[in-house]
Amino acid sequence: MKSKLLALILVLSLVANAYFIFFSQAPVEGEQVQEMQERINSLEKENGRLETQANQNNQSLQSYASQLDFYRERVFELENNLQACPAGMEGFATLQAPAVFQNVELEKSGPFVREVISEEGTLLNISTETRSGKGRVLVQTTPLMGVVFQDAANTAVFVAQQETGVSLSGSDVIFSIASDQEIPGVDGSSAGALMTLLTISAINGTELNDSITLTGTIDDEGNVGKIGGVFEKATAAEAGGKTLFLLPRENSELVTYKLVSRKIGGIDVVQRVPETVDAEEYIEENVGINVEYVDTIEDVLEYEA
Repeated sequence: MKSKLLALILVLSLVANAYFIFFSQAPVEGEQVQEMQERINSLEKENGRLETQANQNNQSLQSYASQLDFYRERVFELENNLQACPAGMEGFATLQAPAVFQNVELEKSGPFVREVISEEGTLLNISTETRSGKGRVLVQTTPLMGVVFQDAANTAVFVAQQETGVSLSGSDVIFSIASDQEIPGVDGSSAGALMTLLTISAINGTELNDSITLTGTIDDEGNVGKIGGVFEKATAAEAGGKTLFLLPRENSELVTYKLVSRKIGGIDVVQRVPETVDAEEYIEENVGINVEYVDTIEDVLEYEA
């Protein structure tokens, strides 16, 4: 009897707990769900408002950026006393530029095949055309050129405006680069000085001496800077019929390698020993093309005068 009474009490206790959980907690959970839904609706409205504001701000920023570019251009023209290019004025200049590209060949040795990478020099045909436009600098290339090359083109146009005193804000400058042979894409800023020369020539309407070529970077102040592949570029220039190779003075020292043989334990060991030589003397003696050093774009213009 006692056990039946305890069982009955236990059943009643369970029923009471279930009733409390179901009938007392459900409304609380419903209130929480409703509260969270209202919060979600509020956040969605806020998100929509922020998106609209962001779009408006983005349009404003684009407008401000456009105005800023315009006023910067005007300040640049006034500070440098630049004269606007006559509407519709067209100019053109072309010259061959030395460049270096990597050549990859497969070499088989027994059952093994390995890649042999070498650097070769070549001449690229670079031309500059100015025509009435919107102040754009455009690059059309075969083979493809990289971002660094395009940056050099922009700097070249900037320096050419400073040098000539003519603003190209109402003109488009188009650089076209092509190669007579199939080569992979190249990149770099070593044609910067040459592109500056071409742009100046296109603005002034002067002809260039095609027996001369040059290599070197260009900075905003018109300084001609150091490049790589000096020997390969000089070799390509000479093979292309050029008689004068203008080289940055920063490249006046050239590292070459000579083979030195010595005996170690009765065995002849051949080593490649680096040696620093004067670039002008070494190239003129071993390549057969005249070399002159330049420091600035003004130096370059003296040889093209």
